[in-house]
Amino acid sequence: MIRSNLKEMLDNRKMSIREFSKRIDYRFESVRQLYNSENKRIPVDLLEKACVELNCEVGELLTLQKNK
Repeated sequence: MIRSNLKEMLDNRKMSIREFSKRIDYRFESVRQLYNSENKRIPVDLLEKACVELNCEVGELLTLQKNK
């Protein structure tokens, strides 16, 4: 399962989902789904904008959580 680290990254920056979605100029609902790891598909442009804003790599934003 792919898991998003966006919640932790925004919490560390004391930034809300709404503020982040405005900063990257992206739909709030899509950002909220990424924040809560609810996406079935993640748009590439959302990943790009999030990584640019957070100054991170995709591998820092998303992690593979292995099922046991």
